[in-house]
Amino acid sequence: MTVDHQLLALLLFSVFVAITLAITTWVSRKRRGSAEEFYAGGRLFSPMENGFAIAGDYMSAASFLGISGLIALFGYDGMLYSVGFLVAWLVVLFLVAELVRNCGRFTLADVVAARMRERPVRIATGTSSVTVSVLYLVAQMVGAGSLVALLLGGRGEAVQAWTVIGVGALMVIYVSLGGMRATTWIQIVKSVLLLCGTIALTVLVLMRFHGDFDRLLLTAAERSGHGDAFLAPGLRYGGDWTARLDFISLGLALVLGTAGLPHILSRFFTVPTARAARRSVIWAIGLIGGFYLMTIVLGFGAAAIVGPEAVRGSNAAGNTAVPLLALDLGGGAASTGGTVLFALVAAIAFATILAVVAGITLSSSASVAHDLYASLRRRHAEPRSEVAVARVAAVGIGVVAIALGLLARDLNVAFLVGLAFAVAASANLPVLLYSLFWRDFTTRGAVWAVYGGLIPAVALVVLSPVVSGSPESLMPGVDFQYFPLQNPGLVSIPLGFVAGWLGTLTSAEAPDEAKHAETEVRSLTGAGAV
Repeated sequence: MTVDHQLLALLLFSVFVAITLAITTWVSRKRRGSAEEFYAGGRLFSPMENGFAIAGDYMSAASFLGISGLIALFGYDGMLYSVGFLVAWLVVLFLVAELVRNCGRFTLADVVAARMRERPVRIATGTSSVTVSVLYLVAQMVGAGSLVALLLGGRGEAVQAWTVIGVGALMVIYVSLGGMRATTWIQIVKSVLLLCGTIALTVLVLMRFHGDFDRLLLTAAERSGHGDAFLAPGLRYGGDWTARLDFISLGLALVLGTAGLPHILSRFFTVPTARAARRSVIWAIGLIGGFYLMTIVLGFGAAAIVGPEAVRGSNAAGNTAVPLLALDLGGGAASTGGTVLFALVAAIAFATILAVVAGITLSSSASVAHDLYASLRRRHAEPRSEVAVARVAAVGIGVVAIALGLLARDLNVAFLVGLAFAVAASANLPVLLYSLFWRDFTTRGAVWAVYGGLIPAVALVVLSPVVSGSPESLMPGVDFQYFPLQNPGLVSIPLGFVAGWLGTLTSAEAPDEAKHAETEVRSLTGAGAV
């Protein structure tokens, strides 16, 4: 790309950053400074607004860049992410959305601690929420680094490093100044931009093949070098038993993990009623479902038009498949049309990353302040001091995410998000479902459920091929790989449920029937909900 074309793309980046910073500044001047305003935006968003914001939170760099890249490289097997991410919302709709809105105030810990001893439960759930959020943030950082490195015409480590640092700095500014209200409006703007860009690319891909989807698939298979195997299961997750178990493990993590993601759960507290929370999810399912259908077209389109070898040559993990596809659809790198379309897509992807990063940082800083800090100083902490701690926590979380993002810059972003989903499904989902539906659940059961899923999940990732033992690992020069699967969900998710069950059975604490009855009525009817 020429210098002029690079400047055009950077200009579009700058325009979006300027708009979002303007939104943040405007909101920061109007905010009241209360915890409810900072964490939940005053609970004033409509179902449609919150549905767009949920979609904005969920349609991350993993969706736009990672999934399309995996489909371009591995065909049918790459579609597992699209299917898993979408099906997961049925779990959220039927089991979680309304009940969480009725039982909680700002975080997951509010729901669980409603009928438990607060301090141990808040420390445990706050720790797991921060862990999940940091893993999710790393994926967004990696996506940003890959994108801007491609934009500037190289894969230099310095370019990626400074991009990761820049994204981290922006996310701290968004969260610390604007809170939930600014973050929500940034999500809405980003959702509209992302959907418009995805629709435009999908139409252009289908026009290239005259609307013949069969021809698109056949061309993709032919260019892949794998023939018909490209359109059948097994290219990535076939073969030996390890790959097949990895497929099952990833599927479990994707389907069950969404209901345990802190930044998704926090969105249900921004609407006034449980009915609004349910309608928000319905809006989100429609938007997200349409988006994931289009990512399938974009993935196979990148394989057919750009070719897997070119995609892999630009970024080994496939994270730049969609920008390369846009460049080709617009007329190629030498054309103004190609560069303009590339710049638009790159700017939209960058907007996607910034918006998702802001949402995750807000939810994790809320967990630090509202759960960890406030649980230690519950009697002395005022709402304003909690908000101040949350702003400081946003800086600390940003620093950690930047450091890990620099370390993991060569991994596929969808794969990294799969790890975050596995930890969420292992640590957060068991304690959430038990606390909502099991009458005899106790404080010990809650703490054991969280740590019984969190510790094995993180430990198995550390001992897996993701970290060491192969050329694609984070540390290719060492080998302490003892767990063969790349995703720990198949083992760690059942362990979380079993640990919660054992903790409850071995607990000497008698369940508080009155608190359970109060929580049950509140969760099902909304009576007494904040």
